[in-house]
Amino acid sequence: MRIDKFLWSIRFYKTRSIAAEEIKKNRVSIGTSAVKSSKEVKEGDVIKIRKNQIDYKIKVIQIPKSRIGAKLVPLHIQDVTDKEQYELLKLRKMSQDYYRNKGEGRPTKKDRREMDEYVGNDIASDFTDWDDFFGETGDETEEED
Repeated sequence: MRIDKFLWSIRFYKTRSIAAEEIKKNRVSIGTSAVKSSKEVKEGDVIKIRKNQIDYKIKVIQIPKSRIGAKLVPLHIQDVTDKEQYELLKLRKMSQDYYRNKGEGRPTKKDRREMDEYVGNDIASDFTDWDDFFGETGDETEEED
């Protein structure tokens, strides 16, 4: 089976074209050499994949006939990635800034709730008459000359 089809069938990439692009960018290799999309994968091969700034290593146990379900993936590959790589991934996720910079886009639902909590809804409950709220009485009319 071709390596691009193999990486797609074991659900490492969402589409086969994305797998082919990553192979073209030399982010996938078998052993120590970079490969082309047409490279045939055999049982026992160790594939090195660079994805999300992490170097994954997977060993091919069995070649699937077509795309398989997520539960069946461990039957076809064995993950031999260094534990250090997963620790790096965990550190990167923790260090990411969750919130966007101030002034970028509209407030999220969470932001809106925090603003409502900070400001409070006392203003809306105190004023039931909008004329009183804006300081207008309605009785005053301007006479024209």
